[in-house]
Amino acid sequence: MGGRVDRRVLRPAGARPAAFGLPTEDDGSRDDPLLSDRSWAVPLYTPDLDALRASPTRIVVAVGEESLAVYTGRTAVALAKELGQEATVFPSHHGGFMGGEFGYAGQPEAFAAKLRAVLDQS
Repeated sequence: MGGRVDRRVLRPAGARPAAFGLPTEDDGSRDDPLLSDRSWAVPLYTPDLDALRASPTRIVVAVGEESLAVYTGRTAVALAKELGQEATVFPSHHGGFMGGEFGYAGQPEAFAAKLRAVLDQS
């Protein structure tokens, strides 16, 4: 083996925004509130389990079937367990009610059917 190696081949390619679910026209800025310290309240929030258990209102903890393994899905399942129930699994992901108008298609018809079934339960 011999010859010269082109240094450009050894340089790692930049991250492709689409690989992370970001728009392909990503300008590299990271000023979205969900990517900043303004969203820390979400993972740092601790629900008042005693107040939830004492509530006279029926509480349904729901999760999208495609979101079960991600952070929000795991926390929904854990909360349901703490409340002595199983999480209600809806079709698709946490945007499962959307029809793709924003590029994140769910299963709106199946979602609506599941929602009707949940709301019909006493």
